[in-house]
Amino acid sequence: MNFVDYYKILGIDKSATPKDIKNAYRKLARKYHPDLNPNDEGTKKNFQQINEANEVLSDPEKRKKYDQYGKDWEHAEEFEKQKQYQSSGSRATRSSSSHNSEDFSEFFESMFGGSGNGGKSRQTKYRGEDYKAEIHLNLIDAFETHQQTLNVNGNKIRITIPAGIENGQTIKIPGHGGAGINGGPNGDLYIAFSIANHSIFKRLENNLFANIDLDIYKAVLGGEITIDTLNGQVKLKVKPETQNGSKVKLKGKGFPVYKNEGQFGDLLITFNIKIPTHLTEKQKELFTELSKS
Repeated sequence: MNFVDYYKILGIDKSATPKDIKNAYRKLARKYHPDLNPNDEGTKKNFQQINEANEVLSDPEKRKKYDQYGKDWEHAEEFEKQKQYQSSGSRATRSSSSHNSEDFSEFFESMFGGSGNGGKSRQTKYRGEDYKAEIHLNLIDAFETHQQTLNVNGNKIRITIPAGIENGQTIKIPGHGGAGINGGPNGDLYIAFSIANHSIFKRLENNLFANIDLDIYKAVLGGEITIDTLNGQVKLKVKPETQNGSKVKLKGKGFPVYKNEGQFGDLLITFNIKIPTHLTEKQKELFTELSKS
């Protein structure tokens, strides 16, 4: 497994604060969002790496393990158990303060397919293979938390998909990959999400964008219209003399924030003024009269 520098991916250094990490993630997520680069496979890969880096560095416990153990941070607990086992044995061991990433690499090789520690007869434990799967959703599916059942190598796995999942985002289901060998741990299951575009709403992070047609009479005189959102219809007041391209923000009517129940982005509406066609002679006369007033 090659080392992946999550700090480098986000363009920050190891002293970055949680706010620095959040800001860097948001900036890069906007730049590499698959919806803004639909024909660029490289961008999709970058977006997945950015999500992975943010998932680790924004979690204090995961970040601590990553900083200490590098590429093998996910097996930190196994390493700690092995250190305790060694320190309780008869042979002399180094103090816990002298363990470093090199010690861990040796342990990792011994536990998961390396040369072992030479003198012991016990069989080497091998970690199971990681599995990868892809789930296709539409925007409405991703709007609400729901469950799906996957068939992975003949085994049915029921997972909960949180509302607000991103297009291109990957989540890990620990222990649901291939079986370990000689008592080794199972691999993990990595699920990538592909979310189709919506005919009306365009999503960018937690905000939704939509274009709404507005007849010229309502635009000039103002009034009230009913518009669709992803969770029902709402009434919207239109100001008199609304111009083509005018925008209105509906707070809290956007997309749910991932793993933050009850929090939503905004819905941003752009008005397209529709010019009437097939006017009668009388209507044309009225418009002519109006233009002269």
